Amino acid sequence: MIIKPKVRGFICTNAHPKGCAAHVNQQIEYMKVQGPIDGAAKKVLVIGCSTGYGLASRIAATFGSGADTLGVCFEKPPTERKTASAGYYNTAAFHQAAKDAGVYCETINGDAFSNECKTQTIDMIKADLGKVDLVVYSLASPRRTDPTTGVTHNSTLKPVGQSYTAKNLNTDTLKISDITLEPANEEEIANTVKVMGGEDWELWMQALADADVLADGAKTVAYTYLGEKLTWPIYGHATIGKAKEDLDRAASAIIEQHNGLSVQANVAVLKAVVTQASSAIPIMPLYISLMAKVMKEEGSHEDCIEQAYRLFTECLYNESPRLDDGNRFRVDDKELRPETQAKIEALWPQVTEENLFELTDFKGYNENFLRLFGFGLDGVDYEEDVSPLVDVELK
Repeated sequence: MIIKPKVRGFICTNAHPKGCAAHVNQQIEYMKVQGPIDGAAKKVLVIGCSTGYGLASRIAATFGSGADTLGVCFEKPPTERKTASAGYYNTAAFHQAAKDAGVYCETINGDAFSNECKTQTIDMIKADLGKVDLVVYSLASPRRTDPTTGVTHNSTLKPVGQSYTAKNLNTDTLKISDITLEPANEEEIANTVKVMGGEDWELWMQALADADVLADGAKTVAYTYLGEKLTWPIYGHATIGKAKEDLDRAASAIIEQHNGLSVQANVAVLKAVVTQASSAIPIMPLYISLMAKVMKEEGSHEDCIEQAYRLFTECLYNESPRLDDGNRFRVDDKELRPETQAKIEALWPQVTEENLFELTDFKGYNENFLRLFGFGLDGVDYEEDVSPLVDVELK
């Protein structure tokens, strides 16, 4: 079939297998150019391994330090008439590249929140890896079913305490207008923390420790975004912010619970990038478009793979890691430079529908969004008749 992007709002409902492979291979080539990462992990579990920062972390581990990796994701396989999800094709491409490099990789396709998936993962670690020395927690899901109660909780993107009105860009119509979000109630806050907070991260670490598959001195990291003044009302001072605070709590709890193994647990604060998740958050498409414009002009712009590389080299495997007062790794330092934020804040009120492409990098934003699904990659023939079926064995 000829595969063209099918975009509805902030969702692309299909993906291009060859385009996704090209996107993965670009990131792999970046890591190869950087050279080896001294002292990095050799047995790595990546929970949420198929897109964005999770995928970049897996690539950094394998092609930066030759690590054996086991990944967990929840992706839709293809049929003869429908494409797979982008994460499925990304994983297939990663498997092929790791195989070509002679490095172990396996991937479990299942619900990472479930007890069954944790048990399956532990069984594979015992059989193939023995113990893991790095656990990356990079899940992004709008809902979670509690494995104990069976209750499904849904997250909410709302401010806390009071309503919030801000400029918003409709990425479908390119219309800019104010959007008002009403404050979340206590139940919505609690549900968001249940989905996006640290409870499942803790459960994973406890299950791994109980099964004796955590190496002494193992490291674990979970990813978050904090932002600055423009995004605080929808992040730091919002339901997502409450969930992110719970990640900090979980990191401290993991260190305390597993001090016998000298486990190091940190939240890593990463910069804003184009993802399907960020595209769904009000104000973020406009903010990211402005941020990219400013940072590209400054020469400081980074995407997932550059962030993952700096996380590994400047934080996880550095004798003097960059930590804030909350014991978080900070890899958002370039985005949050005062001069960078000042430029973004100055441009924010000036943006209109007429000057959108002049004052922002919305063109780049849209291109990045499509690349997430394998579209717009150099060297890919998008007029070619390709099969959506890709051969990869996921567990």
